[in-house]
Order: sequence, then structure tokens, then C-alpha cells
Amino acid sequence: MEEHQNPMKRLKIAKVVVNMAVGASGEKLAKAAQVLEQLTGQKPSFRRAKKTIKEFGIKKGESIACVVTLTKNRAVEFLKRALAAVDFKIKKSSFDEFGNFSFGVKEHISLPGVKYDPALGIFGFDVCVTIERPGYRVMRRRRKRSSVGKGHRVTREEGMKFVEEVLGVKIT
Repeated sequence: MEEHQNPMKRLKIAKVVVNMAVGASGEKLAKAAQVLEQLTGQKPSFRRAKKTIKEFGIKKGESIACVVTLTKNRAVEFLKRALAAVDFKIKKSSFDEFGNFSFGVKEHISLPGVKYDPALGIFGFDVCVTIERPGYRVMRRRRKRSSVGKGHRVTREEGMKFVEEVLGVKIT
């Protein structure tokens, strides 16, 4: 596929969502939120349990995870650091049919420039990246909302090619 002349066909990273699921509320979740804020430079929001699971000691409505959504330059900067933690390698199965991809980092201290703090502990997190084109606003706007046409959607192959070229990722 040659370089697109049409500026509406160019791909971009729309957002990066960083999720730290702890599975318990209280002190452990507060520490995870503190770690997430240090990593991203943004205050996390908390996610609640959808149902009660007695085996894990989780009650419905209890906060069990924290999430940060990064956009624009912050998203790209954090994504480069997170990819360095996984050696710039992503599995082919990590991509969905719309070119978006996700990967996990087992320990937050594997990110470059992050030091271990015994008071906080070690947490893993998931990174979900959304790739889109200009014009995707039509599905989110308030007035005259519409769906993005089939020909304008990002495909899995386009997403993989974009990640390889722009971020220098090796897809295995």
C-alpha cells in the first residue's frame, strides 16, 4: 500500500488506556493508584465490580481497579516507554479487527526510568491502544451522530503496518 495522498486516510493514535486491576479495594488499590499516577502523570479514576464473587472476596459496587486514559502527546510518550518494557514486541493475536491492540506489562518497574519503592510494591498493568483516522468524530458527536463507513474503518493489517512503521514494533 503506497503513501496516502488523502489526509483523511492517515492513521493516528487516538488514545492509550492504562488499566491496573487489583481485585481488592482499600490500601492495595490506593497504592496501585499512586503507582499509576507516577507512571502516567495523570490522576486515575476507579472502576467498580459489576457483581459479587465470594471466592475472591469481591462485593458488587466495590472499587477494584484504576484506569487512566491518555491522549495526544502524553499517549505517545507513555506508549513508547511501555513498549520498551516488552522489548518492542507484540503478538499478532493482540490486534483486533479494527487495528486496535492491547498488551500487558507484568511489573511496572520494568518501564525505563522507574525505580522500585518497597512502600508501594510491584503492580502489573494492561495497555490498550486505539488507532483511528480523522473523521471518527462522527460516531461520538452529540448532533447528527452516524457510523463510520466500512471503507474508512481501520483494518487489522493497516493497524499492524502503522505500528511497525511509526513505533518500530516487531509483530510476532
